[in-house]
Amino acid sequence: MSAMQHQLAWYVAGPVLGLCVVACRALFNGRLGVTGGFAELVGRVARGSVAFDWRGWFALGIVAGGVLYALATGGASFTGYGWLTDELGGLGVGAALLVGGVLIGYGARTAGGCTSGNGLSGTSMLTAAGLASTATFFGTAIVVAFVIKGLT
Repeated sequence: MSAMQHQLAWYVAGPVLGLCVVACRALFNGRLGVTGGFAELVGRVARGSVAFDWRGWFALGIVAGGVLYALATGGASFTGYGWLTDELGGLGVGAALLVGGVLIGYGARTAGGCTSGNGLSGTSMLTAAGLASTATFFGTAIVVAFVIKGLT
């Protein structure tokens, strides 16, 4: 495993992410989240424009960063997904992740926001909706983790 494939330490990533939330608020008076950026991209491209605001460039930066990382580490690797990798193989996992991502994006857009936007920006602004939704996300994740562990 190359050195680039290790995760960034939480005590580095957390403060950097927090600074990104503060910077978005201070510079753009906006909330950090991916759903808004993706909606910006789709909306502008559908109208035949490539004049994106910061949210569109943020979403493009996420995609470009993923592509650059994959190129720097020798290509996309769809391993390490437990039973999903065992059952579907590399390309099957990639397809499942793509379909899952599209469904999550559709649901987030329909709901008016995503977990990252609510968790990062909503809780930092102490909004009731941000705190309630983040508590719901985490609580559900904990329950599901215990259920899956109990079934295996």
